[in-house]
Amino acid sequence: MRRLPKHRLWVVLGLLLVADGLFAVHSGPVGLRPAETMRTLFGYGSPDAELILFDIRLPRIVLAMLVGAGLAVAGAIMQGISRNALADPGILGVNAGAGLAVVLYVAYFYGKLQYAPVYALPAVAFVGAAFAAALVVALAHRNGAVVPMRLLLVGIALTAGIGAAMLFLTYRMNAYNYTFVKVWMTGSIWGTNWTYVRAIAVWIAVLLPLAVLRGYRINLLTLGEQTAAGLGMPVRRERVLLLAIAVGLAGSCVAVAGSIGFVGLLAPHWARMACRADYRALLPASALAGAILVLLADTIGRTIAQPVEIPVGVVVAAIGAPYFLFVLMRK
Repeated sequence: MRRLPKHRLWVVLGLLLVADGLFAVHSGPVGLRPAETMRTLFGYGSPDAELILFDIRLPRIVLAMLVGAGLAVAGAIMQGISRNALADPGILGVNAGAGLAVVLYVAYFYGKLQYAPVYALPAVAFVGAAFAAALVVALAHRNGAVVPMRLLLVGIALTAGIGAAMLFLTYRMNAYNYTFVKVWMTGSIWGTNWTYVRAIAVWIAVLLPLAVLRGYRINLLTLGEQTAAGLGMPVRRERVLLLAIAVGLAGSCVAVAGSIGFVGLLAPHWARMACRADYRALLPASALAGAILVLLADTIGRTIAQPVEIPVGVVVAAIGAPYFLFVLMRK
């Protein structure tokens, strides 16, 4: 496949994202014509059109884009610092750790706190994701170094164990919290209002540029610890910082969208096919590819079997699971 210059690739992906967004705006049980959408955007639409566009579809579209970009960049960072092409927040147990923290929060505190429980979800998820990431890295160490395949196996085992714990916790919830967690665990863009967009936007706005600015350091880490240290980079400190950025991105996304797996695997792989393996170009390309993937999967999920809505996590898994097995068999 021909590799594009980074700026041209970003333009192509940006145009695809715009087209994806237009498709999502005009898809749904209640159709909006393009002319009606334009009138509504400029304040001349009907009350029903304003409700559908501004209160239902646009928050969901923006949330899907933010979640896709965050998960994709988190996966790209993990693949770079671990030198493991199969690294993904969902596969390595990071999403599961964030999920367990959110389930505990919902079971014992959600709706009982005085101040904005929605805004606390990303912080709670970050704590759980950080604990899971630290545990996986610690168990994957062997002879002072992280073994890539050991990292993968430990992450899969931890994900299975945390999944069982979350299932047990759901039986101790009331009907309202149980419904909330059931929808959330399938990986669904359920927060269709601007409150959830604001809750995650702060994390994405801070961590995503920080990750892109450290793309050169990820390039050095992919060369090996000794080479990176020889070039004057503090390897351990940089790896911890990059892992914290990835965990923050993944945890905040999981908090508002549930456990959507394989985005951090698929988007960086697809971006790497189209651009050089330079993380200064790869991270923005992965963010755009992830936003396209999650938004398209969410649009397909809510329109393909109307009036039934298929969670976005199920749609992405239908693509990601076979691809994961394909890459695993090649390695």
